[in-house]
Amino acid sequence: MTIAAGTRILYIDDDAGIRRLVSRALERRGYQVATADGGEAGVAAAAAEHFDLVAVDHYMPGIDGLETLERLHALPTPPAVVYVSGSEETRVAVAALRAGAADYVVKTPGDDFFDLLDATFRQVLARTEVEALKTRAEAELRASNARLEALLAEVNHRVANSLQLVSAMVRMQSSALEDPGARAALEDTQRRISAIAQVHRRLYTGDDVEHVEMRDYLAQLIEELGATWSTSEAPRRLSLAAEPLRLPTDRAVSLGVIVTELVSNACKYAYPGGDGEVRIALARDGELRFRLVVEDDGIGIGDDGPKGTGVGSRLIRAMAQSLDAALDYDAAHPGTRAVLAAAIR
Repeated sequence: MTIAAGTRILYIDDDAGIRRLVSRALERRGYQVATADGGEAGVAAAAAEHFDLVAVDHYMPGIDGLETLERLHALPTPPAVVYVSGSEETRVAVAALRAGAADYVVKTPGDDFFDLLDATFRQVLARTEVEALKTRAEAELRASNARLEALLAEVNHRVANSLQLVSAMVRMQSSALEDPGARAALEDTQRRISAIAQVHRRLYTGDDVEHVEMRDYLAQLIEELGATWSTSEAPRRLSLAAEPLRLPTDRAVSLGVIVTELVSNACKYAYPGGDGEVRIALARDGELRFRLVVEDDGIGIGDDGPKGTGVGSRLIRAMAQSLDAALDYDAAHPGTRAVLAAAIR
């Protein structure tokens, strides 16, 4: 590693002769060197000025090297520290490294010590630079992710508002129609739009802009469907049993549309004679899959499949295909029981 111009070193040692020798040797190798004659003076110098690296001697009067190291690490922006000692005792090196020293050098007579000190400094400075680059990159990535999440939240907000506007327009159009069949078709469309809009509302009001908590979402969806379909003449009791489960946005939309179609179909056709119950269950099916069940105790679907215009059935097939799943009907169930199993991701 080439020493960058202006690299500043603080060498702390109570021995004036060693300080002079180290200062001259390191300056010849390209460093800018400041010295301190003990731990107290060294900590004060490091607190007052910026140093790229600090070297601390172990044996010093007043506060020794370990206490000096501790005080250096307590500074608001602590420097990297290389610990220096004339002792070859392993316990000293272990204590220094445990206390947070970046590296350890044994003080020996002659130029070998200065060469070793220089090599250690270069290694520590290189590691420090890599760590700083990593920290900066992580901070930039966090900032970028925060900006992206804010953007996604805003996009979901705008999509939800636009869908609400379209839903209101469809509702107004349906109320102006005299043809019951056309009005019912538009009302079905309005419910489908609302199911999708609710996904985007939850995305921009929640902490996660990429996933939807399905238990809360389905609870709200079922509540809205119940308010739509249950009347005093034909009460519809909708019950939900759902485990906590988070799905990616696209899968949440597909599942919401499927639930809307199945529940609406059951409410319209399962109980022609009066009131009835529709049960919805969502549960994990192992670690990576989930299982949806929508069932009633009504008249059943018959040999020709579910009743309706056929649009709902085509929508269900399309949404199930987007989930890489198939919807099956349980022929043994006395009413209608639809089952769908799919991957969570």
